[in-house]
Parts: sequence; C-alpha cells; structure tokens
Amino acid sequence: MSATLGALLRQLQPDWSISLFERLDAAAAESSDPWNNAGTGHSALCELNYTPKTADGDVNIDKAITINEQFQVSRQFWAHSVDKGILDDPSEFINPIPHVSFTHGDAGVDYLRKRYDKLSRETLFEGMEYITDPGEFSERLPLMSAGRDFSDPVALNWYTQGTDVDFGALTQQLLNFVGQGGDIWFGHSVTNLSKQSDGSWIVKIRNQRTAEKLTVHAKFVFVGAGGGALHLLQKSGIKEAKGFGGFPVSGEFFRCTNPDLIGEHQAKVYGQAAVGAPPMSVPHLDTRVINHESGLLFGPYAGWSPKFLKSGKVTDLPFSVKPGNLLPMLSIAPQEFGLLKYLISELAASRADRVTTLSEFVPRALGSDWELITAGQRVQVIRKTGVGGSLEFGTAVVAAADGTIAGLLGASPGASTAVPAMLQVLEKCFPQEYAGWSSKLTELIPSFGRKLNDEPDLFRELWDWTNRSLDLVRDHSAVQPTTADLAPASAV
Repeated sequence: MSATLGALLRQLQPDWSISLFERLDAAAAESSDPWNNAGTGHSALCELNYTPKTADGDVNIDKAITINEQFQVSRQFWAHSVDKGILDDPSEFINPIPHVSFTHGDAGVDYLRKRYDKLSRETLFEGMEYITDPGEFSERLPLMSAGRDFSDPVALNWYTQGTDVDFGALTQQLLNFVGQGGDIWFGHSVTNLSKQSDGSWIVKIRNQRTAEKLTVHAKFVFVGAGGGALHLLQKSGIKEAKGFGGFPVSGEFFRCTNPDLIGEHQAKVYGQAAVGAPPMSVPHLDTRVINHESGLLFGPYAGWSPKFLKSGKVTDLPFSVKPGNLLPMLSIAPQEFGLLKYLISELAASRADRVTTLSEFVPRALGSDWELITAGQRVQVIRKTGVGGSLEFGTAVVAAADGTIAGLLGASPGASTAVPAMLQVLEKCFPQEYAGWSSKLTELIPSFGRKLNDEPDLFRELWDWTNRSLDLVRDHSAVQPTTADLAPASAV
C-alpha cells in the first residue's frame, strides 16, 4: 500500500518530497512476502466468499463485481507502469494462472451452477466456464482427480486468464521508483506521532540497529504498516481512529516438496469455507510463481496469536485495548461464536488432521510431500457500532477529517486492490488537488472514474492492452517447478 501510494504521488506531484520508513531490514518482508500469502490476484474469479448464498437460495454477486472492478484498476496502473519503465519485467511479479472455484456434493454443484449463471453474464467475467464432467475435471486438474471418487459429484467454475501475483517483487519494484525521487529508510521504526498547531505532524523515529533517534516534520502522513497500523493510528490521537480494534488471526500453509506433484497442478483452486471460518481461511490449492519457478501451496490452516505482525510482539493485542474500543472488542466474542469455535478446532488439529483436510483437494495426499510454513499475520478490523462492535473482513481506510493523516486497516482482498484503496486516500486527504489530478490519473488508469462492467467495448480494449503490457498471453505451464526455499524479499 505504501509503495503504491508513493508511486502515485511521485507522478501526480513530483515536486513533493517523500520519505518512507520501514521497521524491517527488507522490503515487503511481512504480509507482502510471497510465501506469506497465496498471491492470488484477487478479482473474485474464484473466491466463493465474494459470492455468498442468499436467504432464498440465490447467489449475490455484487461484491464480486466490485472487487473485480477494483482489480482492473490495479492491472491498468501496473500495465502503464511497465509501459513507462517504472516497473521492469512483468513476469517478475505477475503470471497467468487459471482461477478455479471447486465444490462437491449436490448442494455445492447446485450453488456453483447458480454462481456461474449469474457471473458469466457480466462483462468482467466473460469466458468463465462451468464444468461437471469427471473426464474434463481430470484433464484439467490431474492432481485433484487422482484417486477421487466421482460418485460424489463435482463442479468447477473455471477462468483461464486469472493471475498469480508476487506482491513482494511488485513492492520492491515500486519502491525502486519511489526511491529515485525520495528517501527510503530500512531498519527504522516510527515510535510516535504528534500533531502540531498548523496541522502538520512531528514523527518520532528510532534506528533499530543503533538506537539513534530521528525527527521528521511532515505535512501528510500515511500509515501503511499492515497489522502495525492500528497502534500508530491510536498514537496519533485522531478521533477517527477511536473505537477501532483489531482481531489477529495467524495461520500456516502446506508447501509441496515434491516436484512431480507441483508439475501436475497449474491453477489456483478455491473451495468453500468451513462453518464459522473467516473469509481468509477459505481452503485453496494454489500454484505460486516466485523467481520464475513454480511452487504449490495448500491452506491456510487458521491459528491464533496476539501478535499484530509476524515479526510483532505478544503484547500487540493487549496494548491495543483502549477505553474507546474496549466495549466493541468485548462485544465480538458472543457475536462470533462460530469463528471462535472454528479457531479452537483448528488449534487442536494435528498434522494428520491437516493432511485429511488437504485430501479433500488432493485425495492421495501424503504428509511426506508437504511441509508446514507459517503464513503472514492478519488483523481483522473491529469497528465500533453503537455501544458494541462488528468484525469486518475487508479493508478500511481511516483518515483524519483534515486529511493530514490516513492509514489502512484490515486484510483481504488487500494488496490486489491497493491502487483503488490509495485513490480513496488521495481523494479523502487531498480534495483540492484531486480534481486537478484527474487528467494525469486518467493517463495512469484509463478507466478512471468509469465502471468497466457497464462498458464492454472499453473493458475488452483495456483487457487486451493490459494483457500485452503485462505479458500475460503466454504459456504458464512453461514455468519450472521447484522445491527450493526462497529467501525473504531483499531490500531495494
């Protein structure tokens, strides 16, 4: 998010100075690190939590359309950035991978048919397929078909032109551009924020290695610290952050160590979430492409930790409790009993239990072919509503009324919608400049201010352009499988 905002501002207002401070010694080593997330270019092509069943048995596709629209904005910004040399080889951060929804059983097949019937009529979902034939299933997903009992009916919604995104590599490339006109400080943590009488901010910073203290005077501050954003927004003292709380959810993935299995699967396949499970815990069997090498993940297996960051502290959650958010946070437990029950069952699960869960996707799964890796930490938003609170699973922009500070809270769809999220920040925080930026924003994002789902011809034109610029019309199966552990994203 911060890298995206910096890249936008550097083009919209090149005379402004930008400084970015990162607590870790590497770029994108937390949630954006490729092994800390599934790398799905979240466009609602396969994620079933974006197309929920309705009370009358129908399927609501409104959220799916909204998220797909947002992803198209990100795609255009990335394509323009490649065209202008801001981003380098697009295969370093984005690759074509089919996006697939998977259900089984009569109820699941019926649901997926209704989902397909509604989505396939929408412009943004043109080309989606509905598959129930076991032979076709086996041809496209050999790893998932081997040993499967097809007396239990199966169904797929298949979209060939989905994407896998290495958000770590993308962040590094964006920061390379930001750093050409600004200052980037690694190993520096923001310790406090204080607002001045003229509306500007004094930002206190500490060098993590030398303990040296720095002070920065800023007219605008963006807090893009992932799970750590809540603490900093609370320290700012802005009233808009009062009442917000956070519920941390951790987890693990199975990473495949067998190259033969990796080579048998080339898709991102999403299933249905367990009862009470948060949307981020939807099971999926994902092809990943990192450093031009193919890998395979399954998960996530939900867990719990009081840390707000993977590299955080166990005091993160208790120290986030304030008088303004105490009641909202306490009110969540009775409301989210299903979620708590799910988390407890996940924490109690053994490795054998996890392999059994995997076998729903890979019937002949052997534990020896998979290793557990820890996923990135996510902090779900708790928002004050009346005297209580509600748990939210999306992203929320929190901005001061005067526009001098903003931050981002929440998780999925997260990085995939970074560009529209940062446009929201720009609109909220720079209302006077925003109107003047319109022509430049239209250059960066040709569909700026328009809905592609309502304009089929424009969508197809921009889809073809982004496919060419991002080099997405290629054979994704040519990527070679690997089992090598990859180093965390390096500093830029």
